[in-house]
Amino acid sequence: MSAFTLNRGETQTSKTSKDHKKNEKYEILTQEAEPTAEALKGAIQLGIGYAVGNLSSKPDRDVLMQDFSVLETVFLPSEGSSLTPAHRFPDFRLKTYAPLAFRYFRELFGIKPDDYLYSICKEPLIELSNPGASSSWFYLTSDDEFIIKTVQHKEAEFLQKLLPGYYMNLNQNPRTLLPKFYGLYCIQCGGVTVRVVVMNNILPRAMQMHYKYDLKGSSYKRRASRKERAKASPTFKDLDFQEMHEGLFFDADTYSALMKTLQRDCRVLESFKIMDYSLLLGVHVLDKKPLSRGNRCDSRRGQKVLYSTARESIMGNVKASEAGADPHDDTLGGIPAKHKDENLLIFLGIIDILQSYRFMKKVEHSWKALVHDGDTVSVHRPSFYADRFLNFMGTTVFKKLHPTRGASSRRKRSSLHASKSYSQEVLFPLREQKEEKKALSMDNLDGNLFSSSKQPDLLPKAAAPFDSSQCAEDSEHSEDRRASSSTIALDDPLAPLDRSQSDSELDVYL
Repeated sequence: MSAFTLNRGETQTSKTSKDHKKNEKYEILTQEAEPTAEALKGAIQLGIGYAVGNLSSKPDRDVLMQDFSVLETVFLPSEGSSLTPAHRFPDFRLKTYAPLAFRYFRELFGIKPDDYLYSICKEPLIELSNPGASSSWFYLTSDDEFIIKTVQHKEAEFLQKLLPGYYMNLNQNPRTLLPKFYGLYCIQCGGVTVRVVVMNNILPRAMQMHYKYDLKGSSYKRRASRKERAKASPTFKDLDFQEMHEGLFFDADTYSALMKTLQRDCRVLESFKIMDYSLLLGVHVLDKKPLSRGNRCDSRRGQKVLYSTARESIMGNVKASEAGADPHDDTLGGIPAKHKDENLLIFLGIIDILQSYRFMKKVEHSWKALVHDGDTVSVHRPSFYADRFLNFMGTTVFKKLHPTRGASSRRKRSSLHASKSYSQEVLFPLREQKEEKKALSMDNLDGNLFSSSKQPDLLPKAAAPFDSSQCAEDSEHSEDRRASSSTIALDDPLAPLDRSQSDSELDVYL
């Protein structure tokens, strides 16, 4: 029995060593076959191009509930096949999530298949830096229209589960500051798995952003790091904004439209139990020298995507020409604003919405709340997060411009003075006429001092005949008296002023 046990142990040891050697060989082969960054970007472009081109053969129809859960897979060898083209990249596998649903989303935003392919596949993608805490990569298309972001496996699954509600929300309101998702794909190449989502680009490269902010409405660790500050174009955070700006001021209509859009979007995210999202804010100062635009000056003027600019996203049913799509508009869809004496253009959008308040996020909040004030940390339950986010945006970041008090009071005083002068001009002849009538009646009463008090006043002997024109004139005088009396009431210095709403009060939609 002991010999058998020993032989059996030796057999297991030799088997384990063989498996270990196989794993080492596999790892070496995997490392050798791991694609370069350029090859991976090329595979992403080729895969998206193949998926969109293959979708054109499918007939148009209404989106069904089962379309949101579809996952199509195809293998693209470098030598090509009967269904796939040959290419110069390593062999890779492509997975396309909910292709019919995303085709509907692209059509909703006016993106034609040819334009979508042209933007993504014509020229190499531009890699962008990531200022956030995530490990995502960001790529920008050469025409500045689309952002391609890598997402984790759980984020891709969450987005696919989110699609039915996202579909309903876009049907109700395509004008939103939420991310516009145009496609979700998975690329498996040389042992590397990359999942990417195609979205709208919020900050156009053609417009220099003098300030960039990632704002959440929280204060715990919400300051840009030294490494981030050292960059040529850093992205600041909440505490930095409060130190660098006293708020961005908009006219009343723009402020109201912006806050209503933010309120509606936050309630949608709350209904999906989403939190830890941010507002990406770009500020361009018009008074400063603009950045040279090079070959990109006409990208947004030939805009292919509807409702993609900040101004379009908040202005409701405004005509496209009034919302920033005017070919002669040089603002690229930015929202006009002011800060002190500076004229600004604001670009903004809500980002990072694929964080659900699940078990790990609840644990993270509980742990941070033990060390710091629970209300100041970023991770929080969705309802509290939405209220804090809206309050911070509506009171600290965005503010309403009020008319100059001196000018308005001067206008008010001048209008009251004119009304008073007019009323005096109307009343002066009325007083004279009244005095004449009074003197006439006194003359008639001189001879009847001892008459009965019940006897009515006698008319003068030379009574004037009835004149219709005089009657009309009297009615006009009576109307003038009513008008003048109302005018005098406006000039009453004792009339109380309504101070129920202060000039500095902000309409925050919570």
